Amino acid sequence: MPSDFIRALPKAELHLHLEGSVAPQTLVELRQRHGKQSTVAEAEALYQYRDFSGFLMAFKTLTDDLQTPDDYELITYRLMEQLKSENVLHAEVYVSVGVCLWRKLDCEAIFEGLEHGRERGEEDFGVSLLWIFDAVRQFGAEPAQNVFELAAKFRDRNVVAVGIGGDEQKAPPELFRDQYVYAKDQGLRLTAHAGESAGPESIWGALNLGAERIGHGLTAYQDQELIEELAQRQVPIEICLTSNLRTACCAKIADHPVRKYFDQGLMVTLNTDDPSMFGTTLNREYELAQTEFSFTDEHLRELARNAFEASFLPAEKKLKFLNLLDSAAIRA
Repeated sequence: MPSDFIRALPKAELHLHLEGSVAPQTLVELRQRHGKQSTVAEAEALYQYRDFSGFLMAFKTLTDDLQTPDDYELITYRLMEQLKSENVLHAEVYVSVGVCLWRKLDCEAIFEGLEHGRERGEEDFGVSLLWIFDAVRQFGAEPAQNVFELAAKFRDRNVVAVGIGGDEQKAPPELFRDQYVYAKDQGLRLTAHAGESAGPESIWGALNLGAERIGHGLTAYQDQELIEELAQRQVPIEICLTSNLRTACCAKIADHPVRKYFDQGLMVTLNTDDPSMFGTTLNREYELAQTEFSFTDEHLRELARNAFEASFLPAEKKLKFLNLLDSAAIRA
């Protein structure tokens, strides 16, 4: 059970997939909307898998039940309700636009649903949320270009960044050089999943694309030169402890390099990745860091500060949240 300190700590989350936040009960509701009979047990069974490829298949199956703008509005609103309960003040949320395009959905209509959900969630729960449009790397460079062009189109409507997710083994970062140049020229911020299921060369590749934050970075410890680079440049690392265990990218919790990274001066942030699919919450991730890696309350406060600092918020909003974090420390 997360401590009172963790529950009260104002937090931000930077590595969070909208589709992976859909609770089993919500999945049943979505299926019933579309005339499919389903039980919570069946929905829960979808979230049982043994490895990374099993997770990707479950993610794909889940997205089959997301069909209309109203569906996307519902899951956005439910996510923001959950964030509020965790005292998460700000989140930057990946939407798998690459999957939406592949499924030939009307992405402009879907985006209106996302924004309706975000606006309602902000009004009802006071949570701040920005979108990151995610391409599926194994689909290739041209589909990624289409995702990034959509992101550019909605850049003035809370779409702040782009990224590439999916199977690193099938598509290294180098394939997307032109797409990242385009996104940067459009004023979008740059992220990349790297070093999750591939080695440190994938993280070097992401840095060479201009990625400003690294999603996972699990294998960076294998390359001391890379560790020094990440520490010196203070590149934020989006650590997802439970995710790495559930996808079997990390064999056991004791093997996770999070504490090494922190002690080596890397800019570590804690995140859930796909909270419902991995059965976790951000409070639980903070609790894991404390119980398994001996992070003190003061360390956890530093991790929370890192997340606000590493966000893509404008400076004045960032400062507002950092001030809230500081005032919570004074009250504590």
